[in-house]
Amino acid sequence: MEAPAKVVNAGSPSDEEKGVGIGEEREGWDDGGWVGRVATSNPILSCSETPYPHVCSSVISTSPLAAQTKTQSGFRNLALQAAMDRAARALELVSAMDVSSLDGLAKAAWADCLELCQDTIGKLNSSMSSPSYDDSQTRLSAARANHQTCRNGFIELGSSFPLDSLPFTSYNISELLSNSLAINKAMAPAKSGGNRRLLSDGFPNWLSAADRKLLQSSSINADLVVAKDGSGDYDTISAAIAAATKQSSGTSRFVIHVKAGVYNENVGTSMRNLMIVGDGIDATVVTGSKNVQDGSTTFSSATFAVTGNGFIARGMTFQNTAGPQKNQAVAFRSSSDLSAYYQCSFEGYQDTLYVYSQRQFYRDCNIYGTVDFIFGDAAVVFQNCDIYVRKPMSGQKNTVTAQGRTDPNDNTGISIHDSTVTAASDLKPVQGSFQTYLGRPWQKYSRTVYMKTSLDSLIDPAGWLEWNGDFALSTLYYGEYMNTGAGADTSRRVNWPGYHVITSAAVASQFTVGNFLSGGSWIPATGVPYTSGL
Repeated sequence: MEAPAKVVNAGSPSDEEKGVGIGEEREGWDDGGWVGRVATSNPILSCSETPYPHVCSSVISTSPLAAQTKTQSGFRNLALQAAMDRAARALELVSAMDVSSLDGLAKAAWADCLELCQDTIGKLNSSMSSPSYDDSQTRLSAARANHQTCRNGFIELGSSFPLDSLPFTSYNISELLSNSLAINKAMAPAKSGGNRRLLSDGFPNWLSAADRKLLQSSSINADLVVAKDGSGDYDTISAAIAAATKQSSGTSRFVIHVKAGVYNENVGTSMRNLMIVGDGIDATVVTGSKNVQDGSTTFSSATFAVTGNGFIARGMTFQNTAGPQKNQAVAFRSSSDLSAYYQCSFEGYQDTLYVYSQRQFYRDCNIYGTVDFIFGDAAVVFQNCDIYVRKPMSGQKNTVTAQGRTDPNDNTGISIHDSTVTAASDLKPVQGSFQTYLGRPWQKYSRTVYMKTSLDSLIDPAGWLEWNGDFALSTLYYGEYMNTGAGADTSRRVNWPGYHVITSAAVASQFTVGNFLSGGSWIPATGVPYTSGL
């Protein structure tokens, strides 16, 4: 039978509601695909122009600062402040609630909501203080992902907790975030392209020279060393990160070298500018087996979870060994903005790699899985990566991606560029017995593209799989550009309104590292090599 489905968001604006590509400059598509930023109406200056005007009016018209709405920036800041005030109220409620009467499953989901409420306040605060519209849009998109994840945890664990009583739901935070996304996007200036050239050493220029050297160097000058045999400073990664958090201010790069070995631990870190360096794929392995069947939420099942911005990993393997029968079981989860992963392996079955939110870049990595095994709502590019589809449970269909964009103004999506998709060793002998698809729409505005990637014969001729009937088929954006291999023929692909065979290099270039991630401004600092354009 099919594995339990993820939760589908039913709270996004409808097609008829405002908020789809509104603003002075917007991104959008015509029948031929992506058309980049195009001129539209003036920036949003009143509640009537937002996706949820009644919610906007209820909080802004009663504000003592309502006079600020006469300016663009004033209206934006007031909308953000209203969302942050509501999120702060929600956090108070979550923190004060007596959870002793909740069952174990509800307690697990509630713990996620507490963490996500705290993170949402931080995202909104940084959105207000950031001078960059792109940065603000990234933070707001991440905040919306938090809202949906809080709700998802209760549903996927089958908790009897009344969802209407959830803080995120009862305070209209989702609607306020959608309004803020629309207002912020409408004010953003057209992108000029910036300096997106590839540096001479093959790295993008958002990585500092020091970080580039770290990623390329054969020797490691680590601040701390982890070793199973006792030859390092610590024998667990968690202990080393705890020590690093106390030693580092987070403003400069802190490097932890994890020597070869198998580390059976669940690791989480919010430390900024942390770099984890292993001794190579299959040499340094972090492994765990948490899963939803055993009472974890998808969010909390991750073997390794990163929330601090600027995280870098090199030469590591991250595993979740729960197996296909345990359903959702995450090997690695990242909400680290401007994070980079180089020569790493992510190994699991369903929901292996949770690209949760913000801007992420993966280069020369391996990803293994079965159902929805690259999923989440980050703005993420995979480049020169090898994607291996494993043997699922009997009757299951493999889906490589399940992108979770919930709002038409989110700047998120999955871009797979110059990579390969093929069968893993366990699937290859029997791949004709299982259908494999490039992706399916987890959320209403799901966005995924494959460009110049080798698609092996295991890919079903239809290419893409429905989530539930016609859900999202007209609002998603799925694209393919100049892919090769036996599974790349697009003549029998789905005929959904949101699916596109991209024929224009200008269209495809919008999903490259340089444009989609503004990678030229931050990847060079991480030291990961990349190709900026097609």
